[in-house]
Amino acid sequence: MAAATLDSAALDAADPLSAVLGRFAQPDRQMVYMDGNSLGMPSHDAIDAISGRADEWRRRLVAGWSDWIELPAAVGDLIGEAVLGAAAGQVVVSDSTTVNLYKLASAALDARPDRRSVVIDGDEFPTDRYVLAGLAQRRGLDVRHEVGDDTALVVCSHVDYRTGELRDMAAHSAAAHACGALILWDVSHSVGVVDVRLDRDQADMAVGCTYKYLSAGPGAPAFLYVRRELCDALRSPIQGWFGQRDQFAMGEHYQPADGIDRFLTGTPSVLDLASIEAAVRLVAEVGIEAIRAKSRLLTAHAIAIADRDLSDIGFSLASPRDGARRGGHVALRHEDAWRITRGLVDHESVLTDFREPDILRLGLPPLTTRFADVQHAVAATRRVVERRLHLNYGRARSRVT
Repeated sequence: MAAATLDSAALDAADPLSAVLGRFAQPDRQMVYMDGNSLGMPSHDAIDAISGRADEWRRRLVAGWSDWIELPAAVGDLIGEAVLGAAAGQVVVSDSTTVNLYKLASAALDARPDRRSVVIDGDEFPTDRYVLAGLAQRRGLDVRHEVGDDTALVVCSHVDYRTGELRDMAAHSAAAHACGALILWDVSHSVGVVDVRLDRDQADMAVGCTYKYLSAGPGAPAFLYVRRELCDALRSPIQGWFGQRDQFAMGEHYQPADGIDRFLTGTPSVLDLASIEAAVRLVAEVGIEAIRAKSRLLTAHAIAIADRDLSDIGFSLASPRDGARRGGHVALRHEDAWRITRGLVDHESVLTDFREPDILRLGLPPLTTRFADVQHAVAATRRVVERRLHLNYGRARSRVT
């Protein structure tokens, strides 16, 4: 690695996105935040949008629904265009990632009734594994790790939540389709930091959250995508009134709406949708290509400094070294990773996170992370280990890691 890559000050001085940091509300206390891959910082735009929509609620009361009712599809189209590479009419904002995964996976299995297996990797994100295992158990299907001629559905994360490995969406989609299976992508760890191209790469379905790299706020609703040619062949297992063709007719029988709206369920969260819209507009303004370019530089910078400063104290790299195969975070292995994360936050005001069994993750959202932050976090990690500060903590994890 060239020496210039380790010069944080020079990289920050040359960063075309450096001014964007000022558009985010910083923590009240001095903190180096390395966990934006779990929860992004709030932008001033998002905070103002929530306040503005709350004032609209005060002024208009129930009359506001004449406009608000269209928000799940309108904001979905914005997300599709700005960060998913999806043409209009294929994305809606609705529910949580888990609920959306359940809806789409169940609908996909209904569309492949003669096939007897589902495919998901054993190291996939837990909610994806749990949902698919539950559906398989109730339907008497086998859960496998490789696609075969009897596979109904493949579920795959675009970026591995632990290691940051970026999977080849086009290749995986093609492999599933070659066996006659449908594929459902979880883009929670790639949306807003990777140049996702759902239409181009032949994804059938996708789900993702809005509170990581999109910075829409804790618990903000998720989104779902269904390829246009597939949408009307699928039916949501949750027949909520927002997915009804004419919801205010209050009819006796359920008739699914045409297109992507059939996957809506109940009343949308209007204040959250205001935050999502503002957050995504900021990402769109900067441009996902520029964000991805900085992300690759940030992760390469983190790896170079970690190689230099941490490899001799028990750390090793869990993320791919090839920047084209990395998402937006860097994973470092250490046998005491959990206790080191506690030492970092308590003694150094550096907030990272931990994933079982031995991974310390450095989350590096390009809009809110400076190259100097990366250098500071790595130096702080070395200090914690050298001073043995992490040994003050027990090995028992807290509920939130």
